[in-house]
Amino acid sequence: MEVITGNIHVSNPNKIIYPEMNITKKQVVQYYNDIAPIMIEYLKDRPITVIRCHQGIGGECFFKKHPTTDKNYIHTVKVGQEEYFYISTVEELVYQAQMGTIEFHVWGCKANRLNNPDIMIFDLDPDEKMKIKRLREGVKYLKELLDQLNLKSYLKTSGGKGYHVVVPFKTNKNWDKFNEISSQISQILEEKYPQLFTTNMRKDKRDGKIFIDYLRNKKGATCVAPYSLRARKGATISMPLEWDELGKVKPDEVNIKNYKKFCKNDEKNNIFL
Repeated sequence: MEVITGNIHVSNPNKIIYPEMNITKKQVVQYYNDIAPIMIEYLKDRPITVIRCHQGIGGECFFKKHPTTDKNYIHTVKVGQEEYFYISTVEELVYQAQMGTIEFHVWGCKANRLNNPDIMIFDLDPDEKMKIKRLREGVKYLKELLDQLNLKSYLKTSGGKGYHVVVPFKTNKNWDKFNEISSQISQILEEKYPQLFTTNMRKDKRDGKIFIDYLRNKKGATCVAPYSLRARKGATISMPLEWDELGKVKPDEVNIKNYKKFCKNDEKNNIFL
């Protein structure tokens, strides 16, 4: 075992997690240790769901959203009859990586305010054949609408095909109202640009269009956290961007090997505050 930080030891450090890039478990844990001081601000005190891949991304991966017998380095919260977990410190984040976590997904609320969402997510998922220029036009149209509504928005890559647009909220709206607002915004875009947007989640209805996924704005729904790795080829990362970087950075461009040139340790880029 190798020590990464504090009392966290990395077991099986040479296990290959991303075969096509020869990325080891030690490198994954080291990445999360390096990025944790920035990333924890996005994760802190929010219920999370993680994706773990004990045998690497080529093996069986699974979602984990409930604490099990191993309750080290986590905090728990009851939601109805079910128990969820969250983390609050750098060490707790790194421990999750040591336990095989590749992806971190967060709720849109804090654990102590479960009925008051404060982060609205729009996941813009393009048809696979769509050119990136067209996708970027769609993202700009969404930003323009949010600007007109006096809603401050932030951008991040998904680490996949699309971009995420994030809107922080400081109000005390409940989940039903919150989801209604995101639905109305999405419908306005669909009505204004019917050849570009769809709110229909069926893939056979997305031909040549961007699916605006606003369904992440429901209680218990999650979105991949900023700076999280993705459990897919390329070891891509969901990276916060400045708006003027939209035309420069592709949704799957940032990865574990090049992330430092995109990373900003700056509070103004913390989209969850």
